[in-house]
Amino acid sequence: MKVEITGEFIKLSQFLKKIEACPTGGMAKYFVKIHKILVNDKPVDGRNAKLRVGDTIWIDDNIYILVAKKEQ
Repeated sequence: MKVEITGEFIKLSQFLKKIEACPTGGMAKYFVKIHKILVNDKPVDGRNAKLRVGDTIWIDDNIYILVAKKEQ
């Protein structure tokens, strides 16, 4: 699934809220501890990891690709 972002990066906690996996940043901290999360095939262990356009994120069996939001 493609996820659009604006700006240079998005923190993992913001990303989790964006995809509606977590309603708050505090819950994101717990979410990261109990789920297998990979960014570009590397494990992520903190909710403050910076995700950038082009990154591929695996959360359990779901795959997300970050793309730049198109200007309108």
